[in-house]
Amino acid sequence: MTMQQTDRDAALFQASRPMRILRRVAGGDGIISFAILIAILLSWQAAVSLLDVPAFILPAPTEVLAWLIRGFSAAPDDPVSFWPHLGVTLWEALVGFVAGVIVGVLLGFALAHWPRAERIFYPYIQAFNGLPKIAIAPLMVVWLGFGLEPKIWMAAILVFFPMMINAMAGYHSVDPDRIDLARACNATRTQIFFKIIVPSSLPFLFAGLHMASVLAILGAIVGEFVGATRGLGMLLLQYNNNMQMGGVFALLIVLGALGYGLNLLMQLAERKYCFWARRSKTFGH
Repeated sequence: MTMQQTDRDAALFQASRPMRILRRVAGGDGIISFAILIAILLSWQAAVSLLDVPAFILPAPTEVLAWLIRGFSAAPDDPVSFWPHLGVTLWEALVGFVAGVIVGVLLGFALAHWPRAERIFYPYIQAFNGLPKIAIAPLMVVWLGFGLEPKIWMAAILVFFPMMINAMAGYHSVDPDRIDLARACNATRTQIFFKIIVPSSLPFLFAGLHMASVLAILGAIVGEFVGATRGLGMLLLQYNNNMQMGGVFALLIVLGALGYGLNLLMQLAERKYCFWARRSKTFGH
């Protein structure tokens, strides 16, 4: 087998990876998950109908579906449309996610590189991370107003801590012998960082990204709860105050789908850029 053929086969294998993941999801496990979902929906509908549960306590799945259809089929300028609020929340979560990831990873690597700085600042990091983030949201509104900024900051704060802690753990997981060997081969600090430290930290970074992708949405929603004129969090609070439980459940489904979609993107990225770590786990290395 020639080197060109080997490279071509490897490229085809990597290119087909996303499709194989989707086929696996749509395979046996996907069918079982779908069957469980159908069973839950049927049981839910039967319980609401047989027990005559009021809609303001527990809406029927058919009512929730009607809210979803109305919210996504309405024109963007229609007051019942979900689209403008969805766009605002996604933007807040995305900007906060990117900012939190960049700052968290860089600061995590920096603290891990200087152990004394890590020992000095880590207690404060743990203390701040332990604060209930909902208590920080009003401060963000006072300091930054009622625009998008406090929601972006809330998303970034929630993303920052898992990324920083996982970056520190990834840095510490690097085998010192590999760094010593690279130095013996006259590798520069930049080469050591990008060729050894970053690849060795990828499993930890992706573990943080899985959490951060969901926390970014959560941070944006928490910020919208406190003070907002647009966004899914504001709409959710409005429906809850008006006892429109069908709308509340519809938005909860939308938020769950957003979180699942972002997490799926992280899984695809992990399988593409960190496949070697997953493979080593499979073979028990």
